[in-house]
Amino acid sequence: MKSRNENNKLLATWLDPIEYLNSAENEGRIRFTLGVPNALHQYWVVQNLQDKIYSEISETYRQPFEVEFVVTGHKTPVSPENPHALHEAMSHQETPQRSPVLNIQKDNRPGYPESLKAEWTFNTFVVGKNSEFAHAACYNVARNPGADDYNPLLIYGPVGMGKSHLLHAAGNAIREQFPHLRILYISAERFMNECITAIRHQKMDQFQQKYRESYDVLLVDDIQLLGKGESTREEFFHTLNTFIDRRKQIILASDRMPKDIMNMEDRNRTRLERGLIADITMPDLETRIAILRYKAEQFQIRLPEEAVHYIARISKRSIRELEGNLKKAKMFSELQGLQIDYDLVKKLLANHETHSTISVEDIQKLVADHFNVKISDLKSSTRAKPIVVPRQICMYLIKKFLDKSYTDIGKAFGGKDHTTVMNAISRVKILQSTDQDMFKHIEELETYIHNITGV
Repeated sequence: MKSRNENNKLLATWLDPIEYLNSAENEGRIRFTLGVPNALHQYWVVQNLQDKIYSEISETYRQPFEVEFVVTGHKTPVSPENPHALHEAMSHQETPQRSPVLNIQKDNRPGYPESLKAEWTFNTFVVGKNSEFAHAACYNVARNPGADDYNPLLIYGPVGMGKSHLLHAAGNAIREQFPHLRILYISAERFMNECITAIRHQKMDQFQQKYRESYDVLLVDDIQLLGKGESTREEFFHTLNTFIDRRKQIILASDRMPKDIMNMEDRNRTRLERGLIADITMPDLETRIAILRYKAEQFQIRLPEEAVHYIARISKRSIRELEGNLKKAKMFSELQGLQIDYDLVKKLLANHETHSTISVEDIQKLVADHFNVKISDLKSSTRAKPIVVPRQICMYLIKKFLDKSYTDIGKAFGGKDHTTVMNAISRVKILQSTDQDMFKHIEELETYIHNITGV
């Protein structure tokens, strides 16, 4: 873990070289242009420091604004880990360049939350068979927010599949069609933090006023996190009921089904299930290719077809991984002054091919995340049902996809004997045909493993 001094040094490494270049009015808002030394610096700042930069600007500037980062080549940042690496990378850059695709925009108008991304719309979402229903559900809600049939709307799927994009798209569409409606996009984690702070400082009246009275549309991301705190969970569901009773729209996103959220009471679970649940899964190869082509056009990258198919084929874990691999190829080509072609992406992303296999640890993490338990729980000796069932399913999947011996599987679970493993796997095989929940759990997990391995 980095010390505070190390963290401050790291921040200074990336913040200090940023230059203020100019500001100008652009379509009713001010655009601040900031200079960064090179494409690598630009990418790191956008990915890691955008919130801090916006927070600093917001402290003194209260009007709508946007920020553009421009590669200038004026300064060379020094990496604490390798003080010469970025200097060497800079030597490959020929001329300063702009990268408008990395612009970050922020809108502080009333009723329009600063975290709602204007560029995430229905038009910029590539629809595939994996997301048709979720896209259609969000689109219909945006046309008629508050309708009983779609309230609440829950978008469910693994991490990195585009759930947040759909939340933002719905918010942007509602704002465009119903400008009088007040919209809030927020993460469940932020909701919990604000609730805890309100309880601590005895300001629950203000908290409830904010969430139950101040908005007409509530978009909440990562609601699986609500299982962590009883007080915040109860407060959220009171808010949910208030919105539904007043025909105000709520759209939620989660990487778990309501029944799989730990510590969720049945009465709260049924509230989530009373509306519409739309799932979104990993896109097939054809859809990944379409997404990659769109992203390449968006990022102004010339990508040969061979390279498109290669990146799409190896990026099996999530759409986020797909975009990350594309950005990695873009950054490398800019730093090295090379054209992106099949040989370049194959050399750069070769390690992803080896990662297309899956390990015992990968399956344990996948199952633990799916059931919202700890890996250490799976390896423990506890016989509590919320742990036993995931442990048995995990053993079954390891045997099926990795064909490990019963003894090896037992060792991976804290030294269980081979008889325990055999009985666990046999029980899962039997329950698959009689227990609908067990069948669904295994089906979802096997689909995700297939997306990773192609097996």
